[in-house]
Formats: sequence, C-alpha cells, structure tokens
Amino acid sequence: MAEKTINLRGLKCPLPALRTRKTLSAMPPGDMLVVECTDPLASIDIPNLLRQTGDTLEATGRTDGVITFRIRKR
Repeated sequence: MAEKTINLRGLKCPLPALRTRKTLSAMPPGDMLVVECTDPLASIDIPNLLRQTGDTLEATGRTDGVITFRIRKR
C-alpha cells in the first residue's frame, strides 16, 4: 500500500473535491491519499464526495489554515 499527497492549497470550491475524485479514481484499492487544502468548504465537500464514492475518511486535521484529509481508497 502506498501513500500519495496532493497539495490543493489556494484552490476554491469545487476544485478540491473534483481533483480529489480524479486522483482517487486512478489509485489502486487500499492506498492512502492525503489531501491538503485551504478552502473551508472542502470540509463539507470532501466528506460528501467520500459518501458517494465509498472511500474511507480515516482522519481530518486543521493546522494554520490548512485542512488535511487522510483517505483510504476502497
């Protein structure tokens, strides 16, 4: 299992969710995706996206205005 990090800082809604979806679709099952973004709406959009895709949100954090999501590909 591999871990991939994508930097989506500075992007506004809906780009963080769209780029997260695109990256997840290219990943093999079991891999971890770490998404870093600054758009406050991402804290709503990305969990909603994961409910649609069935992937697992393993952790969420916020540090210095950066929201980090750890997502396990199903």
